[in-house]
Amino acid sequence: MIIYWVLLIGILFQGTICEELDIDESVLTAEEEELLHPSEPTAAAPVEDQTVNYESPYAHPGKFHFAEHFDNEEYFTRRWIKSTAKKDDMEESLAKYDGEWSVEEPHRQILNGDLGMVLKSKAKHAAIASRLNKPFVFGDEPLIVQYEVQLQDGQECGGSYIKLLSSGKETTDLTKFNDLTPYTIMFGPDKCGNDIKLHFIFKHTNPLNGTITEKHCRKPKERIEEPFKDKQPHLYQLILRPDNTYTIRVDHKVVNEGSLLTDFTPPANPPKFIDDVTDVKPADWDEREKISDPDANKPDDWDEDEPPQIPDTSTSKPEGWLDDEETMIPDANAVKPEDWDPEMDGEWEAPLVANPICEKAVGCGLWKAPMIANPKYKGKWRAPLIDNPNYQGKWAARKIENPEFFEDPQPFKMTTIAAVGIELWTMSADILFDNIVITSDEDAADEWAAKTYDLKRKQLDRESETFVTRLINLTNENPWLWAVYVVVGGLPLAFLLYYCFSSSGKDQSTESSRYKKTDDQVPDDEVDGQPSSASNKSSLDKPVDDDEEDDEEVDTNRESESDEIKEAEPAEPAAPAEQPSEGAKKRKPRKD
Repeated sequence: MIIYWVLLIGILFQGTICEELDIDESVLTAEEEELLHPSEPTAAAPVEDQTVNYESPYAHPGKFHFAEHFDNEEYFTRRWIKSTAKKDDMEESLAKYDGEWSVEEPHRQILNGDLGMVLKSKAKHAAIASRLNKPFVFGDEPLIVQYEVQLQDGQECGGSYIKLLSSGKETTDLTKFNDLTPYTIMFGPDKCGNDIKLHFIFKHTNPLNGTITEKHCRKPKERIEEPFKDKQPHLYQLILRPDNTYTIRVDHKVVNEGSLLTDFTPPANPPKFIDDVTDVKPADWDEREKISDPDANKPDDWDEDEPPQIPDTSTSKPEGWLDDEETMIPDANAVKPEDWDPEMDGEWEAPLVANPICEKAVGCGLWKAPMIANPKYKGKWRAPLIDNPNYQGKWAARKIENPEFFEDPQPFKMTTIAAVGIELWTMSADILFDNIVITSDEDAADEWAAKTYDLKRKQLDRESETFVTRLINLTNENPWLWAVYVVVGGLPLAFLLYYCFSSSGKDQSTESSRYKKTDDQVPDDEVDGQPSSASNKSSLDKPVDDDEEDDEEVDTNRESESDEIKEAEPAEPAAPAEQPSEGAKKRKPRKD
């Protein structure tokens, strides 16, 4: 039965392996055919040897403004510049950007040969930056920013966002990169306690006076807590389009989208009209919608002094109530502490305990009738409300034209991006950054993710996937498998039922024949559900089978022959009456 199941499951999965992996078996090489269908069973490889084959993706110069996989440590040291700046208005020990950066394998190696840039230290300021291969100028092409973050120790308080640094003299020397360095976009996750954010901030330049203000994207509607605690790699992607729309994805799932014109605080464009700050509400302006009726009078029978509750006069004190007994009495077993000082602690009194007499009585102490609602209670009288005839509505200052109004139809056209930087302060160490991509080709970004993050995700899913979940997923993709399951499960069940019932019938037949063809002792028959006793029942009550009847006939014939012989012979003294005859006493063995 086990072999049957193994064969059926093997047949079931063989046809779907190539479909799941998108493999065309007709073009496989001999080595690939051997890997897919090995001639001999091989021992299961260790988990570390089952990782997906990984090769560092190639950054095509014409497709990427910036692409970094961090797999080349020597290239990293030449390309990335650690900041040596200091923060202003802070103590010397805290102002330094002395956080440690390193290129290394993640704690949990998912892809062989895959490295990442890790912020090793916590509770320190850390900053590092790298110049783009070519500046990104906002024109007629979209901007795609994409990178991975793996919080290997989780995150309680700190960020893991990146900054796209603006082109200008402040970003010429990246060793001076700090929190005041101008940036065009800040994007990525941030968390402190229960405050969880996915930043998307862009800086907008006022076309009238050249001032720059930060515009903060609205919060995502989707929940984004999981990346801060599962310690797995996650992919963050921001897409900005020339039509001023944006899309934010986490692990390829859209978590936020909208417009640069309407979904930011403060808005990209200021209002055309604003309140006149010199306008003041008149003193006689009446904003009350309702007023007390001035013509209403309190009724003469309205008594405001009636209490809300009164004693129930229909009740009386129960019999056996002990008025003279207190509910609480001093504890007679209590002893004054030895260190009790009357001058410091006052006169000592024994603590109170429940009166044991009251436990057996109906009640103790002063009896009071229970309280009930007072039917005469009306409370404080107030005149009813009516519409205010002098109501003038809610006052608002008059509107005037906004002297700072401007209308920027394309806030997408931001300041040119010259470099990418990471400037953080966090309470978690070992934050791993990987596969930072800046491009205007969305397909190129997706292809890069397919060669990096998607491989990691497949490997993680493969390691966590059980046989049952794989079977369920396969069935969801191929509903026709339900028919196979019915056949696979039905045949063994049918065989089992057939075997059980056929064995039962055979056993009964064998048992019956054994009773008929042997002289073995058999169980007594039952009469009215009770077994009969051989000592209490006569031989007539016993069932006689056909063979025994034949034996009795043979014995009878032999007795008759013996009688004839005896008649011919001389008479002999008769045997005692209690001695049984030879034929009745001895029975000839039966030959089967």
